[in-house]
Amino acid sequence: MASRITAPFSFWTENPIKLESGSSFDNSKYKFDSIVIVSPDISKVNPQSTSFLQGFVQALRTQKQYDSAFEDVESFLSPNITEYENIKKLVYSPTGPLNRHYDDVRRFTDAAEKGIKRILKAGGKRPILAVLYQNPNDAACEKYQQFDIASALGAAEAVYVPLEIREDVPDKVSKIEAIGYTSLGSLQFPVLSGIELGRIMCRDIGGSDPERMAAPNVATYVKELFANTPVKVEVIHDQTVIDKEYPLLAAVNRAAKGVDRHNARVIFLTYDPEGPVDKTIVLVGKGVTYDTGGADIKAGGVMAGMHRDKCGAAAVAGFLRTVAALKPKGVRVLGAMSMVRNSVGSNCYVSDEIVTSRAGVRVRVGNTDAEGRMAMADVLCHMKEKVLKQGSPNPYMFTIATLTGHACLAVGDDYSIIMENGAAARANVARDLQNAGHAVGDMFEVSTIRREDYDFHKGKSEYEDLLQCNNAPSSRTPRGHQTPAAFLIMSSGLDKHDVNSQSPLKYSHIDIAGSSGPFPGIPSGSPIPALTANFIL
Repeated sequence: MASRITAPFSFWTENPIKLESGSSFDNSKYKFDSIVIVSPDISKVNPQSTSFLQGFVQALRTQKQYDSAFEDVESFLSPNITEYENIKKLVYSPTGPLNRHYDDVRRFTDAAEKGIKRILKAGGKRPILAVLYQNPNDAACEKYQQFDIASALGAAEAVYVPLEIREDVPDKVSKIEAIGYTSLGSLQFPVLSGIELGRIMCRDIGGSDPERMAAPNVATYVKELFANTPVKVEVIHDQTVIDKEYPLLAAVNRAAKGVDRHNARVIFLTYDPEGPVDKTIVLVGKGVTYDTGGADIKAGGVMAGMHRDKCGAAAVAGFLRTVAALKPKGVRVLGAMSMVRNSVGSNCYVSDEIVTSRAGVRVRVGNTDAEGRMAMADVLCHMKEKVLKQGSPNPYMFTIATLTGHACLAVGDDYSIIMENGAAARANVARDLQNAGHAVGDMFEVSTIRREDYDFHKGKSEYEDLLQCNNAPSSRTPRGHQTPAAFLIMSSGLDKHDVNSQSPLKYSHIDIAGSSGPFPGIPSGSPIPALTANFIL
């Protein structure tokens, strides 16, 4: 299994091909068969800056004279360049305009992805991706400084092959044989490789079906992927330990734990850098391998796609994979994956139950379909305790989850939402992560946790301290993506560590329900690029 897992990483990690900018190159060495050119406007590309691509650029300019839609859609040509006669396929994929205030670096990501997909349809197996954009070094173009990374990540997304296909369909284990990259910028391949390794791991876990990536299988996969890396893996599989240490997660797990292959797992990942530590990144991810809704069952055909409810935990694992590849100094990273299946049955937890959290908070269940916050709260409390006990320098704490449909309604697809407690707000965590994500095409919106969100979850009777959820879907609940952040803060005991405490802790909640990727489709790997750009690069 291990060889099949690592197969698609070979280009990005073992044999990246970065073409030099000389006037020509020896294609007998690489045997490229096609070229994808990405540009804002091919007619404005300086021919002297395109090295061996001059003939291909001229062919595109000629074609543009006869096609009024040339800068709007991908175009396929069969070039006749004598010097490079083996290259028979050429695709031009325009970015579209870049000069409007709402344009962003995703223009490059989208164009590269579309261009590579088009060349694959044309039968290309060894393409060159050429991004012909001269980025002026001025403030107006600051948002395009990372166009190289954004473009290459778009190409990488186009060639990803799902894990189950790699394992079960040998003829489709790879979409390409090799890929080259050249541009007028400067791409750092180790950075790209590290981010893409993380995104592949995230997609493998998040996108695979609920049996292939049931909690025990996730643990096995994670241990295999982190073998011989700087990341240490600890798996909590003893159900008595889970019942005692993580009672809220254990409540969700009750209906599933009678089936061995569905039993919950809590997976801890630790990266300790060489030398002194300047900051500590703590990540807790929601890993609901399948969400039936539990006793409050998802009805009306909305259950399909709920195997993707583990993308938060998948992103945690993916970010640690990026960290393992880049080996940053001065940064300690602690990850936790709350892997559980929200099944329905005679032993499932139900609304009205009162469960005492690890932090000693009495929680009344309001809706069993709000299981994600239950899965993470006690693990978040554990990580809080670990940070305080170990004296971790300058900690930044996060939860990452496909948590609410309200997030999708509030900001739409392709955007993560980040919201922070007072300590994180003082440190400008949300804005910094938003800015870092925007630079590489991993987009964020910022929300604010208000007093109403805390009031929403206060106990409604003498029996309980907190109400887990109301009885309506988040999409029909005012402030439906903000209130869960307040619940996580209160149920984990983090409310005792805000700005007015002697030991404040920076905590931010990231809802990736919109940004985790389309279904049907491939998970996006968000927010791995943003976290990497903000804390590692």
